[in-house]
Amino acid sequence: MSPAAEGRNYSAPGTAPEPVELTVPPECAGQRLDQALSHLLPEFSRSRLAQWIRARRVGLDGQPALPKDKLRGGEKIVLHPLPDPAAAAAAPESIALHVIYEDAALLVIAKPAGLVVHPGSGNWSGTLLNALLAHATQLTALPRGGIVHRLDKNTSGLLVVAKTLTAQTALVRQLQARSVKREYLALVYGRIARDGKVEAPIGRHPVQRTRMAVNAHGKPAVTHFHVLQHFQHATLLRCRLETGRTHQIRVHLQSLGHPLVGDPVYGRNRRSADAVLADFPRQALHAERLELQHPTSGKAVSWKLPPPPDLRDLIAALQAQAGANT
Repeated sequence: MSPAAEGRNYSAPGTAPEPVELTVPPECAGQRLDQALSHLLPEFSRSRLAQWIRARRVGLDGQPALPKDKLRGGEKIVLHPLPDPAAAAAAPESIALHVIYEDAALLVIAKPAGLVVHPGSGNWSGTLLNALLAHATQLTALPRGGIVHRLDKNTSGLLVVAKTLTAQTALVRQLQARSVKREYLALVYGRIARDGKVEAPIGRHPVQRTRMAVNAHGKPAVTHFHVLQHFQHATLLRCRLETGRTHQIRVHLQSLGHPLVGDPVYGRNRRSADAVLADFPRQALHAERLELQHPTSGKAVSWKLPPPPDLRDLIAALQAQAGANT
């Protein structure tokens, strides 16, 4: 747990968050304020911390602070967080959850395709967060309800949720250190001949702002892929993430000219004469395996989840089709 997080109380969604007070440790001397806060308060996203600094919600030795202010060590910081509008809108809802694993610190969920993870524009209810708040009421006291990473609405698979602030801080740090192992099954159009890696930055599309794209000004992103099976018009891959950018696998595979089968955003210009592929209604992507260091025991723990029936049936149909053509 970070020094700032120790003993701090979080307000329930919809209430005014309590001020956060901390002293800058010596190891942060010479850093910019925004860099130091990101290190000291990993339970808050960097973008949210930057927003609060710009909104003059951060005081440094009693004076309003700027992101570029240099620290000496020993200064007093007081942060007055603004409520998260999405969290404020969240309320417990009785939504069935497929729980793969649960203990006092962690909750591992099998997220179905079609379920939005966190409330947002157009989806203020009926989300995974709403279900989590009903399943474990203590999650109302955690930022983002304990959620530390996301899956797209129409991606299925494993997702881990922290049940305590200590666990959440530990998981965020593991994600930042790229030590969490995440593997996905991905079915793409066309033939990818061999294993490989895509290392290309991802940022907002310069014109279509709801989409992501390989962008020289984006954040670093690395995806490894391993060829599992070739079909007549598609290739089945196992993808491993080093980073976790928005739509990363979808964007990286599209950049190779092999978008995901069924992807309505990044594969919509791809047409297939194969009816089996053309009829699949969502992106063919499944978070199959998750490995991390347990925040309490420190031991490596992992889970593996078979693909759901729709993707399993699609792969079986392609295998049968391939067998019939040999």
